[in-house]
Amino acid sequence: MTTEDTVIGALAVRPPKAMRSELFVSRTRAAMWFLLPMIVALAVVAGWPLLRTIYFSFTDASLSNIAAAKYVGFYNYLNWTTLKSGRTLWGGVLADPAWWNAVWNTVRFAAISVVLETIIGMVVALVLNADFKGRGIVRAAILVPWAIPTIVSAKMWGWMLNDQFGIINDIFLKLHLIDHKIAWTATGDTAMTAVLVVDIWKTTPFMALLILAGLQMIPKDIYEATEIDGIHPIKTFFRVTLPLVRPALMVAVIFRLLDAMRIFDLIYVLTPNSAQTKTMSVISRENLIDFDKFAYGSAESTLLFLLIAVMTILYIWLGRVNLDGGDR
Repeated sequence: MTTEDTVIGALAVRPPKAMRSELFVSRTRAAMWFLLPMIVALAVVAGWPLLRTIYFSFTDASLSNIAAAKYVGFYNYLNWTTLKSGRTLWGGVLADPAWWNAVWNTVRFAAISVVLETIIGMVVALVLNADFKGRGIVRAAILVPWAIPTIVSAKMWGWMLNDQFGIINDIFLKLHLIDHKIAWTATGDTAMTAVLVVDIWKTTPFMALLILAGLQMIPKDIYEATEIDGIHPIKTFFRVTLPLVRPALMVAVIFRLLDAMRIFDLIYVLTPNSAQTKTMSVISRENLIDFDKFAYGSAESTLLFLLIAVMTILYIWLGRVNLDGGDR
């Protein structure tokens, strides 16, 4: 084979840089056209309401007369009044103990739920990834809790956890795990635990599904090689499975974290008036609608958005998450 033949063959396999650049530009342009409808839809249904919410947080708007809103600066976020006695009274969201209690409830709920759902979801995904008879049926059945609407799940579990008629108390009494009926969702000591149990039951299948997708991408011959070498299954999991499934796992965690940080429906239905479970979304909604503190609630909603944005950026940066499916 001559040098000319070699060059021609290389060009046939790998196009010149100019051609590759032109192809890249063409594909990028086509992708933008396909994404344009979605971008416009997001701008209309998400971007514009977000900007309006941020704007109202700097006004004195009320639900009854939004059009007459006037700019008040950062008054809704933090303000103070100095009395004649020299004492300073602080106000605004950043000085509100109820807001910081909601922040703590949200962060605690998100941390515990995401960690447990990730661990249990990994176990479930490993089981579903194994070869056994009836695997397809089990895979379909495991998605049932996730497929049930959150409101339906909350009402169902509300009856199950009821202190008078709930089946949970009945089972625990028969097993002698408790000696009296407990109002799981109405007692401060158990309200958060009840919410976490329901959320973990419902959302673990989502984590298992995403992790299972990552496990399906791992070549089977890798595990055959570890079996031939006699490597222990636990060591194989930490040295082979976990590193290879990490990109999918990190993306699953970030999706679930975003969802947990803005939890509303489950808590609003299951424990609507409990200070022990009230999250940032719930307290924002109360001020926006129930208490007619529209500007104040807008400030809380803006802070919720900023907190989620900061946590997401830090997670992506510290976790070295590449959302295109690989590690950085």
